[in-house]
Amino acid sequence: MSSQSIPMTAPQEGGYKQAMLIIGGLFAVFGFVTWLNASLIQFLQLLCDLTDSQALMVTFAFYIPYFLWSLPSSVVLKKLGFKNGMAIGLVVMAMGSLVFIPAANSHSFILFLVGLFIQGAGLSLLQTATNPYVSILGPIESAAKRISIMGICNKLAGVISPLILSSILLKNATEVEEKIKTTTNAVVKSQLLDELAGRVIMPYIVLTLFLLVVAFLIRRSNLPEIEAEETDASGASVPARSSLSKYPYLWLGALCIFVYVGVEVMAGDVIGTYGKSVGLSADAAKYFSSFTLGSMLVGYVIGIFTIPKLISQDMALRASAVLGILFTLGAYFTDGSTAVTFIALLGFANALMWPAIFPLAIEGLGKYTKIGSAILVMGIAGGAILPQIYTGLYEENSLLGFALHSDGVTFKSAFLYAMVPCYVYILFFALKGHLIGKTRAAK
Repeated sequence: MSSQSIPMTAPQEGGYKQAMLIIGGLFAVFGFVTWLNASLIQFLQLLCDLTDSQALMVTFAFYIPYFLWSLPSSVVLKKLGFKNGMAIGLVVMAMGSLVFIPAANSHSFILFLVGLFIQGAGLSLLQTATNPYVSILGPIESAAKRISIMGICNKLAGVISPLILSSILLKNATEVEEKIKTTTNAVVKSQLLDELAGRVIMPYIVLTLFLLVVAFLIRRSNLPEIEAEETDASGASVPARSSLSKYPYLWLGALCIFVYVGVEVMAGDVIGTYGKSVGLSADAAKYFSSFTLGSMLVGYVIGIFTIPKLISQDMALRASAVLGILFTLGAYFTDGSTAVTFIALLGFANALMWPAIFPLAIEGLGKYTKIGSAILVMGIAGGAILPQIYTGLYEENSLLGFALHSDGVTFKSAFLYAMVPCYVYILFFALKGHLIGKTRAAK
């Protein structure tokens, strides 16, 4: 089926609604897959007897492909188009999910990481396609509103996925953990681990089949191809620049995406291990990531009703960065469930960041939109790096501990040191960074 290329600066109403529905479904799919990691971290920590740093290799393996594969993804999209690229991304994600079966049978942490890496590679292609698509589907000044709608689809699925997977993988987690730790009989311990590992197989078989079905449906859909125009904030055409180096705000935006995704992953995936560190039970901790995602949903709803009518994209980003700093300080100065509540509230602070950063960073790129989007998606690798910096600050034997570890740094102070500089940079981008290199009209 051939795809129709249409200018989306003035889309037909029917095509616009259909495209929004399809892309919303895709955002739900990769939200569901992405936030399974929160449950996997705790599950693999139990199954493979991992330290915090080792367990957070889950986020490293999942997010580092964004850095490696986003630029190749832009080449795929240029040759095959958005729709075909989305379908291929889903097939690659399905292949990664399939690797979980031999990983579970062999109790191999390395194989689990391989499966996560392949999933991340598929998602890098999917994200490189969907984010610019929804940004240029309508006026750039309302892109944050459209991305907020996509964010609701993403985070609704994200709230559900750890609840489903935790109920399967981490059922009676405290009891199972105690049995594994106290059992001295090697045969009994092996049986316990086999039973635990077996829990992951059926969910990932179902996920594999689901992703393949969605890929087929996307390939058969009437999703139109779209092309971006190079315009300023007033909608006037501006001359194309000679290279991407002439768009400094794009590169500053890529760094902003890097630190933003880092803090988002810290709030959503690290909250479980943080909760256990402040003395809360494993059975309680398995639900914490859903609290973070729930607070993000509230932020997205606010964004839909306020952007751009009541608040601009850059103003929303400023407020979000300030809230991020305040909630991080709240987590540092409190303990127990109160500290965990502040981390969950970081979801609210983070909600409008991606919807604001992405359109601010790709505004006016024109023919460079696909490759510019790929550069921004590379920034998602921040989700791989920041958790390792966090554990490296307080855990001597972590991946980065040899370089970062310092006596007297606790997991709480490490969280503070890792998060606050990121929010300060996001505030800079909201105030000044997104304007650097734009035309006067774009200001």
